Amino acid sequence: NVPVAVTRFFGGTSILITVGVLLDTMRQMESHLLMRHYDGFLKKGRIRGRF
Repeated sequence: NVPVAVTRFFGGTSILITVGVLLDTMRQMESHLLMRHYDGFLKKGRIRGRF
């Protein structure tokens, strides 16, 4: 039997970790997309596919 306070603590911690990983993944994906379209950004002055 695990006390309720312990399960609440670990439940909140896992949510914070999940949100942190999700935000970091989104940031890395955006960075990858910017690097991938860097040539188009230099030639046209804007990122291809955004406008």
